[in-house]
Amino acid sequence: MSILGNILGKIFKRRETPAAAPAPSAAPPPPPTVAPAAVQPVDVDGILDFMNEQRDQKLNWRTSIVDLMKLTGMDSTLAERKELAGELGYTGDTSDTATMNIWLHKQVIARIRADGGQIRDLTD
Repeated sequence: MSILGNILGKIFKRRETPAAAPAPSAAPPPPPTVAPAAVQPVDVDGILDFMNEQRDQKLNWRTSIVDLMKLTGMDSTLAERKELAGELGYTGDTSDTATMNIWLHKQVIARIRADGGQIRDLTD
């Protein structure tokens, strides 16, 4: 399972499942009869703020990838962040951790939003 998939799964309470290989068939698959459900908005602000309220040590998940990973129960070590950077296509210098961490946080927040997560703008 990918690191990003783990983060999203913990926020959206879902698990990443590997795609099943289609069974070989001579006939084309029938068209779907039901349209897929639209992505429902999820109050990620509320979820993460609630998780943060339950902790003794408050975390700044809104600006820190390390704190966001910790809050979701993920390992936030440099090795994990470098792996996440690789998953997300980071092309910068991974030894410049400050720049990488800022980039990672922006990318993860963007992915959360793309998956239907509602998060206020960080400037609010």
